[in-house]
Amino acid sequence: MIKCIIVEDEILAQQVIQTHLEKTGKFELVGVCGNSAEAGEMLKTKEVDLVFLDIQLPGMTGLNFLRTLPDPPLVVLTTAYSEYALESYEFNVIDYLLKPISFERFCKTVNKIADGRLFNMPVEEKNVNPPDHIYIKSNGKFFKINFSEIVYVEGMKDYLKIHTTEYNLVTHQTMNEMELMLPPGKFMRIHKSYIIALPHIKSIYGNSVEIQKATLPIGLNYKEKVMLLVNRK
Repeated sequence: MIKCIIVEDEILAQQVIQTHLEKTGKFELVGVCGNSAEAGEMLKTKEVDLVFLDIQLPGMTGLNFLRTLPDPPLVVLTTAYSEYALESYEFNVIDYLLKPISFERFCKTVNKIADGRLFNMPVEEKNVNPPDHIYIKSNGKFFKINFSEIVYVEGMKDYLKIHTTEYNLVTHQTMNEMELMLPPGKFMRIHKSYIIALPHIKSIYGNSVEIQKATLPIGLNYKEKVMLLVNRK
């Protein structure tokens, strides 16, 4: 697991980043700090690989805090003001995230780290205890859903309906965001509006997939990928 801390004085912004991190299942949050002084002490006492650092902090700003670190960990800067982007380029930071931070944009940043392009995870750590679930927000609650319970995901404009073996959940999320959250070896997108769980497929015929009691269409742009699945030996 990549160990990270959040340095952010706004409670809501802290919660957004924490929720995004939990969804990825690839990071261990070891601490949350409200200012640069707390962050400095935490970096002295904890092993930290990555810092999500707000630029506008009380007391010392995030950029000035970076200037005090002789050997900083990897850093992702966050701010609500785009005018700081140019100034941030003098630092060796991974990315610059503008608030409010969407999960899709967040994933583009952290995937550069988790896949090894910017951070080399030890080989023995990469596949130890891979996540077997996700948390989905619906009606003000976060529901834990095991991957094995998901049958298919249905897109409905700005919302998704997650069909499980026991119940359905509606969440405010995009298909692209959900596709990033689900392991590709167990799920496949077969249409702009459908992602299916491969273990639950009953049959594939014509331009349709039968999955439990539902029959779902295969989109033209996804047909070749589905046929590769059928022809795999």
